[in-house]
Amino acid sequence: MSTAALFRICAGLLAVGAFSGTAQAQQQQKGSAPPAAAQQKNGATAQQKNNAPAQQKSSAPAAAQKKPPSPTDQAVLLGQFGEWGAYRATPGGKKICFALSKPTSAASEPSGRARDAAYAFVSTRPSEKVKNEVSVIVGYAQKPGHDATAAIGSSSYAMYTQNDGAWVKNAAEEGQMIEIMRRGSDLVVKSESSRGTRTTDTYSLKGIAQALDKVAEECR
Repeated sequence: MSTAALFRICAGLLAVGAFSGTAQAQQQQKGSAPPAAAQQKNGATAQQKNNAPAQQKSSAPAAAQKKPPSPTDQAVLLGQFGEWGAYRATPGGKKICFALSKPTSAASEPSGRARDAAYAFVSTRPSEKVKNEVSVIVGYAQKPGHDATAAIGSSSYAMYTQNDGAWVKNAAEEGQMIEIMRRGSDLVVKSESSRGTRTTDTYSLKGIAQALDKVAEECR
C-alpha cells in the first residue's frame, strides 16, 4: 500500500473515532439528564435549541474547507530532482523511502468535477522486501472492478484499483516499467471514477532516475 494511502487511512480512522466519541458522549448526556432538565423546555433548553442551528451552520464551512493530508506531511525530503522528490518516512517505526510527483497536466470528462490531489509514487520498504513498487493516488473513489492504465510511450500497464489508489496489476512487469520510466519523458495514467468521470493525468518523468537513485541509496 502506498504511503499516501496509509496516511489517509490513519486520518480517516482518527476522524471516525472523534465523531464516534462525540456521538457517544452526547448520547450518555441525554440518557443521564435529571428529570428536572426535561421540565425546562421554555427556559435554557429552548434557548440552546434556537442557538444550535446557527452554531452548526457557522462551523460547516470550516469543515468543508479542510483538505486531506499530504503524503509528505510525515516525510523528510531527501532531495528534489526535476519533477520528482525523494522522501524518507518511518510509519510505525518502519523505514520506507519513496519518489513522488504530481501531475503536470490533468484532464477529465465530464470536466469540472471536484477531486482531491493526485500523486504518483515509487516506493521501497526494506522491512517487507519491497523495492520500487509503482502506485498512484487518483484523488477520487474509482469505479469498482475497473482497471486503470499507466503508459510510458508505447508501453502500457494495467493497474488494479481500490478506492482512490492503483497498483501495477502484474508485479512481474514492474521492473521493466521502472527501467522504461527512467528513460521515458511522460507517464500517463487513465482511470474512471465511481460516478463515471474519466480522467487522464500526465506526469513528467524529468528527474525520476535521480530520485530513484537517492531512494535506493537511503533505503538499502
